[in-house]
Amino acid sequence: MSLTASIWDEKCIISPSLICLDMCNLESQVRILEGNGINMLHVDILDGHFSPSMPLGLDTVRQLRSKTDIAFDCHVMVTEQDYFVDELLDIGVQQLTFHAETQPHIDGMLNRIHAKGVRAGVALKPATSLSVLEYVLEKCDAVLLMLINPGYAFFKGEKQTSYAERKIRDLRQMIESRGLNTKIELDGRISPKNIEDWGGGLADIFVTGSTCLKRDDLAGSFRGLNALRERVIR
Repeated sequence: MSLTASIWDEKCIISPSLICLDMCNLESQVRILEGNGINMLHVDILDGHFSPSMPLGLDTVRQLRSKTDIAFDCHVMVTEQDYFVDELLDIGVQQLTFHAETQPHIDGMLNRIHAKGVRAGVALKPATSLSVLEYVLEKCDAVLLMLINPGYAFFKGEKQTSYAERKIRDLRQMIESRGLNTKIELDGRISPKNIEDWGGGLADIFVTGSTCLKRDDLAGSFRGLNALRERVIR
């Protein structure tokens, strides 16, 4: 079994956010990830419309793909999804989640991604009901829950929503009641405490950004996260 195939079976997966790294030195930063046992990279694609931010271009992702075998866990936060999804599938990503709020054909898009041999999932903004998953959850390899509004939609210091944990627990119950292996991925101001509280079986993938990572000491940040993960899954 390949590394990228087996990683999805691990518990409490750390998926560092690409847009929180040093954008002028991405290759060297990814080498630090690899050297510290990080096997997944969270790649956010934003269009400046769905979310008022656009920190990363597709060409950068394409070039980085040629430099590393690390798994690309892509989160498409755009209004018009078709172009971006097709480009990412062509680049060669391992998982692709798209937002239900801007996709009129959720079932069709899941089929489209799966047809390329890529893991597919649905992403939900904080206030979006889990009811949109009612008939497609069985097709989702992952469901990404945003715990803050996409990008800097209102203010930079926005905190996680007060109902975040309730939503996570409701989704876990929904998955387990159907006997599924759908992964729960959490994104938005993820802290070490979130990983400690939810990494023992409630959630599966944690998108780590500036709350967990220090650009000037990535290696130290990852050592700390790896030690925390080991304690959580022990």
